Amino acid sequence: MISIDAHQHFWKYDKLRHNWISDEMAVIRRDFLPEHLSGILQENEIEGCIAVQADQSAEETRFLLELSDTNDFIKGVVGWVDLQAPDIEEQLSSYSPFKKLKGFRHILQGETQRDLCLKDSFLNGIARLEQFGFTYDILIHEDQLQYIPEFVSRFPDQRFVLDHMAKPDIKSGEIHHWRKAIELVAVHENVSCKISGMVTEADLKTWKQGDFLPYLDVVVNAFGMKRIMYGSDWPVCLAAGNYNAIMQIVRSYFASFSASEQQLFFADNAKDFYRLDTTR
Repeated sequence: MISIDAHQHFWKYDKLRHNWISDEMAVIRRDFLPEHLSGILQENEIEGCIAVQADQSAEETRFLLELSDTNDFIKGVVGWVDLQAPDIEEQLSSYSPFKKLKGFRHILQGETQRDLCLKDSFLNGIARLEQFGFTYDILIHEDQLQYIPEFVSRFPDQRFVLDHMAKPDIKSGEIHHWRKAIELVAVHENVSCKISGMVTEADLKTWKQGDFLPYLDVVVNAFGMKRIMYGSDWPVCLAAGNYNAIMQIVRSYFASFSASEQQLFFADNAKDFYRLDTTR
């Protein structure tokens, strides 16, 4: 099956800019560029990927766009823009000629104000995305899920995708509160969900396939087969194993699903959500 990896990152490692990389994840304290990923994608029959911002700067967006210009397998970019800027509409307009720029993300999970997404200035920025056809990736921790139904309900025609299943506490096995919150978000049909980032929410050294099954069941049942997509979270996932092992988790889980359902999850949903041009 030819797939799309809907969530991965590139960076030139910088100790200050990437200070979120803990000692426990020291293995990813180095450069990760397209030449490090292209062979892995080919080995796994993955046609292309979505490069997602890891740094909150205009320079990061330009960096990813430059990489996409010289690497056809990068099918789309999710960049960063200051959504609270007074001139946000002008900034978005300046980005509109870049065909591989599909949307934006803000690292809400790191904000002290946990409900920043409901702040008027932030909402003003989100309100401008739709006119330019840009998506929005929601990066939060589980405690912020409570704000998302109100957030997404304000923009029923805006395409949202929840990154990393909102990072449930897989390591502890707690699922009850997360499940209820996820189900409330999934009611909103303008929201999709990336099945990604699971291994780094589990025990990095001792995780096993069974740890993820209850969480996968929740997301699949809540969002259905047309609003979920595969993402590796490479190279962050390398802190808990290699790419093939991470992909095997979802390949094993979806093996009993029909061929058409697998095609939706591994490729078509990402292509539709990000409106990818896969003809190149």
